[in-house]
Amino acid sequence: MFYHLLYPLSEHFFIFNLIKYITFRGGCAFFTSFFLVLCLWRPLIKRLHKLQIIETVDMYGHLHLETLHKDKKGTPTMGGILIVFSLFFSSLLWVRLDNLLVWAVLFTMVALAFLGLADDFLKIKKAKGLSRFQKLFWQSLIGLILGLFIVLYKGIEPTWSLPFFKNVVLNLGYFYIFWAICLIVATSNAVNFTDGLDGLAVGSLIINAAIFSLLAYLVGNINFAEYLFIPYIEGAGELTIITLSLVGSGLAFLWFNSYPAQIFMGDIGALALGGLIGAVALIIKKEFILFLSGGLFVIEALSVILQIGSVKLRKKRMFKAAPIHHHFQIKGWAEPKIIIRFWIITIICACLALLTLKLR
Repeated sequence: MFYHLLYPLSEHFFIFNLIKYITFRGGCAFFTSFFLVLCLWRPLIKRLHKLQIIETVDMYGHLHLETLHKDKKGTPTMGGILIVFSLFFSSLLWVRLDNLLVWAVLFTMVALAFLGLADDFLKIKKAKGLSRFQKLFWQSLIGLILGLFIVLYKGIEPTWSLPFFKNVVLNLGYFYIFWAICLIVATSNAVNFTDGLDGLAVGSLIINAAIFSLLAYLVGNINFAEYLFIPYIEGAGELTIITLSLVGSGLAFLWFNSYPAQIFMGDIGALALGGLIGAVALIIKKEFILFLSGGLFVIEALSVILQIGSVKLRKKRMFKAAPIHHHFQIKGWAEPKIIIRFWIITIICACLALLTLKLR
């Protein structure tokens, strides 16, 4: 919004020329979302307490885990609404509102936020959230809409851009819609699986959002894109502002969500923010880099899939508990140690993802 209001004034006041730079507006979006969370968290916590929107510990029969997590009972949940609101508001202030890519990403985030809101609300009020089929249906529908947008949008090709190869590009055509569905379902659920320890998911999201801020900027800059032999997508640079808003709001939320957490993110945050990262990756053609930078999310999701498969096929658990962070809890690792070590894994994965930009 500020771009459209203030940039025309640059003809009379040169200081407003700063508004045209994505880096400047991205920095402003970072601080706007950061301070919004700091300002709103206390009223939100009071409201959540008043409405009895609090965590109920249910570890699906793992008595040891329920004992380890007993102190979390009564902590306000659905705090992800704070991140989503701050990110959405700061993005609207600083992005170019005539950019359709921005609206596609924000739509994906908000739609998944409403899905998470419904799931969280049902868990609290009826002790049972949406069924797996219901969640999968709505996630797939949101992915379908995003996939259709990408296929029909003239500025984006429905292709795979493979890392490590300069000129290998596979055009998927309308099959790209199915690919978009799979990625949105995968990313939103993977972050949701990771959101089981204080600060683990949001800390990992911050690292990935920082990586994709850089990637979106490079893809949206024709000079950098040509130098790095990556597809140039006009307007993709504006997504940098959204991802930097996520970094800012995520850091502020982590202040209160770090161990021991004063507030939990809930499905409303996990589904929405996971889907947002997935949507950005799809639009800038960096889906395979997301699998690398988001290696922790991949590991967490795979641990759940392998556990379910092992139980159904072998009638035996592969891990002591799934997702895998609970496996290490049962083995005796302290929660803060698991969180820090998993963050380290995420940082290593993010660095490896950046290396792919030159290893082509």
